[in-house]
Amino acid sequence: MTQINQTAIFFTQMNEGAQEAADELGCELTIANANNDSARQSSDIENFVSQGVDGIIVVAIDVNGVKPAVDAARDQDIPVVAIDAQLDNVDTFVGVDNEAAGKEAAEWLIENGMAEGKSYGVVDAKNSFIQNQREDSFREVIDAAGAEYTQSVNGDNVQEKAATAAQNLVTAQPDLDFVYTTGEPATVGAVSALSTDSDTVIVGWDLTKEVIAGIDSGLVHAVIQQNPRQEGVEAVTELEAILDGAEPKGFIDVPIDIVTQENVEEYRSIFN
Repeated sequence: MTQINQTAIFFTQMNEGAQEAADELGCELTIANANNDSARQSSDIENFVSQGVDGIIVVAIDVNGVKPAVDAARDQDIPVVAIDAQLDNVDTFVGVDNEAAGKEAAEWLIENGMAEGKSYGVVDAKNSFIQNQREDSFREVIDAAGAEYTQSVNGDNVQEKAATAAQNLVTAQPDLDFVYTTGEPATVGAVSALSTDSDTVIVGWDLTKEVIAGIDSGLVHAVIQQNPRQEGVEAVTELEAILDGAEPKGFIDVPIDIVTQENVEEYRSIFN
C-alpha cells in the first residue's frame, strides 16, 4: 500500500483499517509513505512491482503522476485497488464521489441560508486531484446560488502550510462570511487561523479533535466526514477477494456524513 503521508489523522486511520483487515485475513501488508511526493509514490509502486507483490493499494497524490507506475503493475497482472482518488486501469476504487460530496456541501449551505449574498474563500491543496474536485464542484453550485467567491489559497495538504495559507486568507479578506476547506490540514489550519468569536465561519472536510472543538464553539458549522478506517478495511478485503478469484466490484462507495453540532457527539470518542 502506498500512502500519501503518515501525519494526517485521515491517512493514519486508513492505515489502521487496512492493517486490521490484513491481520484478520492473514495477509502481509507493507505500507510505504510517499510523504506528499508524487515521484516518490511512483517509485514506491515500481519497487512493489519489482518485489513481486501479489497486489497493490494506491492512495494517490496525483492521479496522472502515478498512472505509468500503475499501468506497469497491471502489465505484470498485479491487481490494483485505489482508495480516495479514482484511478484509471485499476480493478476497484474505494471511496466517496468527491464531486458529488462537494455539491452536497454546497447544497447544505444553500438550505441553511449561507449562499446568496455571502462571500467566501477557500483553503485547498492544489497538489491533490480529489481536493480540486471538491473545490470545483462546491464552487459551481454555491456560486450559482449567489455566493461571492473571493480567492483560494494553497496549503498543499500539509498542516503547517495550510495554517499559514488560512491566516493569509483571513488577513487579506477579514470580512468573509465563511471559509470552505477541502481536507483535514486545510480545516485544521483554518480553525487555528480564526478566533472562536470570529464572524467568519468554516465549512470543510475531515474531523479532528481541534475541528470538533471548533464545532463546539460555533466556529465550524459543518464538516464533510468520510470513514477512512472503513476505506482501508474495504480496500484490503477487496484485494484479497480478487486474489482469491472474485470478480472485482469496480467501485465500493463509502458514504459521507455532514457533521454539525446536532450529530457531532457520535464522533467525539474517535478523536479524543
